[in-house]
Amino acid sequence: MSGIRDILSFPKVYQLWQAPFAQRKFKPLLKHTDFSNIQRVLDVGCGPGTNARFFQGREYLGLDINPRYIKNATDKFSDSHGATCEFRVQDVCEYDPSEDERSDFILLNSFLHHIDDDNSDKILSRLQHILSDDGHIHILDLVLPASAGIPRILAKFDRGKHPRPLDHWKRIFTKHFKTVIFEAFHLQRWGIPFWSMVYFKGQKH
Repeated sequence: MSGIRDILSFPKVYQLWQAPFAQRKFKPLLKHTDFSNIQRVLDVGCGPGTNARFFQGREYLGLDINPRYIKNATDKFSDSHGATCEFRVQDVCEYDPSEDERSDFILLNSFLHHIDDDNSDKILSRLQHILSDDGHIHILDLVLPASAGIPRILAKFDRGKHPRPLDHWKRIFTKHFKTVIFEAFHLQRWGIPFWSMVYFKGQKH
């Protein structure tokens, strides 16, 4: 499995792997979001810019610690985004914007299942201070189902080592943010559920 993880660290391979499900994964977020009100987006663990296309016309900052991802995202999106668009190689815990630079839309898309509980707490605690008072955090992530089946097998073999049961995700999220929406869903192909997912929309307590 380490070989697969190494291969997926290359942007083009990652994008091919994600392509069949990228749009479907965003459906709950698109359903529950008024994009006309978004001003400043922070995309944590932005990868090779997979999410940037959803935020054209908005002020957008993507952070990731993989330099290959950031170079790919910068080359692809920075000149065609239609507004301020920036990608940085940076750990979000070291990102310290001024009060007037806080984000009203924070996105974590399939990020936290790569992070253990202690560091997930540190990240979400940091994001409390980065989120504007009237803003929302949006989290999409991988669920580890209790019952046997394809979704559980794929979650177990995912390169992220920390998929969690729904109740575990809920504890992590609500420790730091007030729940607006907590919604489980499946990513399917040919009518077959492949991944179990959760969408969380939260705001400051």
